[in-house]
Amino acid sequence: MNNPRIIRSSIIPLAAGLLLSLNAVAAEKTMSHEAYKAEESRIESEYKVDKARCDSLAKNAKDVCQAEAKGKEDVGKADLEARYKPSEESRYKARVAKAEADYKVAKERCDDQAGNAKEVCLKEAKAAEDTAKADAKADKGKAD
Repeated sequence: MNNPRIIRSSIIPLAAGLLLSLNAVAAEKTMSHEAYKAEESRIESEYKVDKARCDSLAKNAKDVCQAEAKGKEDVGKADLEARYKPSEESRYKARVAKAEADYKVAKERCDDQAGNAKEVCLKEAKAAEDTAKADAKADKGKAD
């Protein structure tokens, strides 16, 4: 009735899959505190360089540049946190940080326009942010 050959051929792939998934979980949680701090420091240093690059610009171009630099830092830190302490919540926060950073940059870019075009631009930017946040929230409960 129970053919040992069939059972063995079923167990081997199952065991291999289990080992691979355990390795993936272990690899996901291997970032040391020192590596985390080093990466955090790199992100902060990069932000300072990016922000300094903005100093040569004027008016709204400078504002856009600064929003991009700050957004890059915020998203980098949120992504880092998601890698350091992997969880559904940290991945969600990283997606929200990206949506908020994109919105702030888009809002600054809208300042180059005037009147109705600016209003439309701002509404589109806000709608894009709302959609990205809603997508992040909808995906939050789903298994990876």
